[in-house]
Amino acid sequence: MKHEVEVQKIAQALFVINKHAKTAPEPKQLYQLKKQAIEQLLKEKRAFKKGLHFSNHPRLSNQHSTVLIKVGDYCFHIPPAKEDLKQLEHLGALDQAYRNPPVKMSLSQAKRLICQYINWKPEKSKSTSPKKQRSSYYVPSSLGKMDWPPVRSKKK
Repeated sequence: MKHEVEVQKIAQALFVINKHAKTAPEPKQLYQLKKQAIEQLLKEKRAFKKGLHFSNHPRLSNQHSTVLIKVGDYCFHIPPAKEDLKQLEHLGALDQAYRNPPVKMSLSQAKRLICQYINWKPEKSKSTSPKKQRSSYYVPSSLGKMDWPPVRSKKK
């Protein structure tokens, strides 16, 4: 029983992460978490590959397929490996009527749960804050300056 509850919680966390990744400006880390969690679930036989679907978003005008993964009550798509294309049955077009059950879980809670499950540690970034790049045309404002026009300092 506890085993199924845990799989269901992981599936819900994956759903939240996947939903946020689709709209995130920098989704790479979220998709990486999803991929590693699904790989671990597949290894542990807690998730199953159901078949192949045509993608709704063709790459460079070429149709391609994605692997349908079933985790608990939830379904996800991941890119196929060569073996998947040979071994799995093709299910055709994606069923637009199917939707995963709704979840009430925050992204931070979902990330925490998945990171704990896959034992993932975030990489330490070299710089703590991104550097602001100024335009070569930047001219500092003189508004609020007391000495206008500016006086040149005399060099000795």
